[in-house]
Amino acid sequence: MMTIPNILTLSRIALIPVFVILYYFQPVYSDTPTFTWINFLLTGAYAAISTTDYLDGYLARKLNMTSQLGAFLDPVADKLMVSTALILLVDFYPTDTHWYISVCALIIISREILVSALREWMSTIGQRSTINVLFIGKVKTFVQIFAILFLLYQQPFFGLPSFEIGVTLLLIATLLTLYSGFIYLKEGVKTFDS
Repeated sequence: MMTIPNILTLSRIALIPVFVILYYFQPVYSDTPTFTWINFLLTGAYAAISTTDYLDGYLARKLNMTSQLGAFLDPVADKLMVSTALILLVDFYPTDTHWYISVCALIIISREILVSALREWMSTIGQRSTINVLFIGKVKTFVQIFAILFLLYQQPFFGLPSFEIGVTLLLIATLLTLYSGFIYLKEGVKTFDS
């Protein structure tokens, strides 16, 4: 049960509180040069969490260590990771001037809840395998992670505007979220009459 992939998944969940604590240290240091370091640590923590997302799945397949616990924990960890980061970003960027970040966060989190509920339904009727992860879903996750990383970083990235890059990627991730969510829903609806 405690395989390397599962340990990585659990470590991803354990890093989420560290990420949240670092986030709330930002206002303390925002007027000092230390802000850059807190900001860098915050982004690094999210990058570490995101890296384990890739590693646990890769190692589970490579080492043939897939398990029911891993299949349950991995999507839970993903949703906790993404939802926490998006909620914190909504908290950081004022909604009166950056309302579109709130809208994107609402769409992405709602889609995650919808797809989770749909997968649960499919499991209860024994058709879980008909709604596997799509390639478009993996692309969405990849774009989403980089959007969040740029929005968290807040400093110029090798002279490039992090905020503008982050917002653009977040909008793309939101469109991919809507599209992939529609595909999942379309597949799931087919089973409602069976």
